[in-house]
This record gives sequence, C-alpha cells and structure tokens, in this order.
Amino acid sequence: MDVPASPLGPDALPAPLRALAARGLPRRYPKGMLLIQEGDQGDTLFIIVSGRVKAFSSDDRNREIVYGIYGPGDYFGEMSLDGGPRSASVMTLEPTRAVVITRVTLLAHIAANPEFALELLSRVIHRARVATRSARSMALLDVYGRVVQLLDSLAEPQADGTRLIAERLTHADIANRVGCSREMVSRLLKGLERGGYIEPVGKSIRMRRKLPSNW
Repeated sequence: MDVPASPLGPDALPAPLRALAARGLPRRYPKGMLLIQEGDQGDTLFIIVSGRVKAFSSDDRNREIVYGIYGPGDYFGEMSLDGGPRSASVMTLEPTRAVVITRVTLLAHIAANPEFALELLSRVIHRARVATRSARSMALLDVYGRVVQLLDSLAEPQADGTRLIAERLTHADIANRVGCSREMVSRLLKGLERGGYIEPVGKSIRMRRKLPSNW
C-alpha cells in the first residue's frame, strides 16, 4: 500500500506540470512496488517528482521487455485515460515520490488550461514514436545493432569529447530493453571494453569513441 507523503514543492516539477500537480495527491512508494498492472482498468495518471520507474511487460516465465525508464518530471498512465485497459505494467526502481491525478481531475485541469492538452498530446506522440522505433529495431536489427542503438540514445556528450551514459544500467537492464539474454549483452559489452570503445566508470558507462556498425 502507498504511504501518504508530505506536500511536494512545485519547484520540483517542470512548469507545464506544476499547476496540474497542485490538484493531485502526493504519494511515496518504496522500491519494487508495482504501481500499474498491465491489463487492469485504471483512470489515474502519475507525475514523478523523485525516483525512477520502469514500464514493462512480462510473461508467465518471468521473461521481461522494458519499454522505458522514467524519472523526475515524467508522467505515466495517460494511455488508459480513454477508459481502456493498462497497456503496460509500471514498477518503481527506487524509492519514488509521485503525484496521483485522476481522470476527472485531469479533465478539469484541461478545461481550465486548454494548452495542457497539447502537452499531453505531444507526450503521447513522442511515446508512440519511441514504440515505433523499438518495434522497427526488434524486427530489422540484430542484437548488437539494438544494443548500439540503446547506448547511443542514452549517451550524453562530455567536454573531453567522450560520451557518458549516467543512467545506472545493469547487463540485465540492457537485455530487457533490447530483447535478448543477459549473457549476450555481457559478451558484447566485454568485447567493446576490450576494444577500447567503452569503459565502466562507477555505475556509469563512458563511450570513448564511436561504436562500430558491426561486431
């Protein structure tokens, strides 16, 4: 069960979400808590203030595919606001603070702030594009190509000319996001490390030079 949190400061959220968050109910959730179950009916949207969650699907053999990792300033749950079932499960990856918004509250906010409808539509379009790219890569790219695409999408340029993936990624995390085994990811990353393309930096990954197109 979620535990009520103390009021959340509006400065913790991007401007478009502050007024909406003020209408919602702050909550705290522990690590590993399932916030949304795929297939369930739901009419709530969650705005993340701190912490991280993953959106995923799994089968009866506990095989998992991760659709995305979301952090502060992101929100999720909007796909079920049309009255349909939840399209994915969502679980906290670490202790998380969020604001819960019901469908009724969201509609009232849009009525008072029509410009927010564009923000919501833009977010839905962005996630649809991400899903399309993911489906395309799963169909057309081999495992190495999918790993490279994921690493490239997460890497941020640094002053020294390298790129850094600051997000904490285990080999299992990468495997779940590209649809392969953890062992395959471990072999690929070890090879790239031996080749001088990447290096671990604490819990981060530094990309020292452009990854080869084939491996």
